[in-house]
Amino acid sequence: MTAASASRRRAYQRGARSEILAAWYLRLKGYRILTRRYKATGGEIDLIAARGSVVAFVEVKARDDRAQALAAVTPRQRRRIESAAGTFISHNRRYHRHRLRFDIIVVGRRNWPEHLIQAWRPGWD
Repeated sequence: MTAASASRRRAYQRGARSEILAAWYLRLKGYRILTRRYKATGGEIDLIAARGSVVAFVEVKARDDRAQALAAVTPRQRRRIESAAGTFISHNRRYHRHRLRFDIIVVGRRNWPEHLIQAWRPGWD
């Protein structure tokens, strides 16, 4: 195994662990996880969760601080998440009247996850 492939594997594993931790964190906050790693033609969403009349499309970032996490969600990535969210809603009509939100959960190495509610709105480029 090359150093680059080992590094990619570690990053993938850290991301997968972070997604599990973020899902449990949301559950503790009263959210119901609708799906993990939702894939659509336009993009992918790490977590889709609902609480009350809100559906949150959540990008999970394993970073040491908020600034790094926000910088890691590029305008292109936001558009891809928004596209996938549209596909999800079109295939799950029971949520079409819910308020839609785009959140980020930052998972640091030694801190509790940080939930950035409404981290962006569509068209904020």
